[in-house]
Amino acid sequence: MMTATAALPHRLDRTVTIQAVPETVFRFFTDSERWAKWWGAGSTVDAKPGGDLYILHPGGIESRGQVLEVDPPKRFVFSYGFVSGQPIPIGSSRVSIVLEPQPEGTRLKLTHELSNAIARDEHVQGWRFQLSLFANIVADEVTANAPRYIDMWFDAWAEPDVIARQKMLGEVVVPEVRMQDRYSNLDGLDDLMPHISASQRFMPGLRMRRAGDVRHCQGMVLADWTVSGLDGKQRGSGTNVFVFGPTGRIERVTGFWGPPPPA
Repeated sequence: MMTATAALPHRLDRTVTIQAVPETVFRFFTDSERWAKWWGAGSTVDAKPGGDLYILHPGGIESRGQVLEVDPPKRFVFSYGFVSGQPIPIGSSRVSIVLEPQPEGTRLKLTHELSNAIARDEHVQGWRFQLSLFANIVADEVTANAPRYIDMWFDAWAEPDVIARQKMLGEVVVPEVRMQDRYSNLDGLDDLMPHISASQRFMPGLRMRRAGDVRHCQGMVLADWTVSGLDGKQRGSGTNVFVFGPTGRIERVTGFWGPPPPA
């Protein structure tokens, strides 16, 4: 049974911002496959009041609890403790998670209520780590289309047909997309479109392509690229930083040119 509220006088609070809408974040509390992506393979959750949850930590440490409240996509509450009884026994603490929509995604507020200060202090770094890990796992799902979207971004710079280019970019970027490099400081798709046309006019025949796999972290994606001429020879290379928004589309691009190719 869950310990009464009056017996849980010690609490820790932690707030993080996740680049995903609340509906996406909440799925990780109601789906065992996603729950396991956060906590570890073998972890499960039965997302209804009274449902069991199980966490298999690295190293084989086990935690169990019971779902107390489910209010999608706003609030998820569960009891929490370790199977071994250390540092807190099963059912002896309560974790409340509240999600609030923000322009940049979701603000997650976690409160962990415990019976003693020592157990609380032992969980401060644990939640700092676990919520950082959680935010990145959610962001990875949001940016799952990153390789395809980034390839479409590069393809759009070589697309001569304005209507086709608009369609390509409209699928992968937000209308307010911001793009910067040493030769660009643009705000919005309406600014980006004529800039691409100008680049095709003054630098005809150049084509950018992604080089290698993309790298994700907390909604930010790095993509290396090369640029070649009509003769196929490489004329340059660099790295773009793509910031993906909470709906999975590109909000900002910053380009860095690398050193010139060898002669």
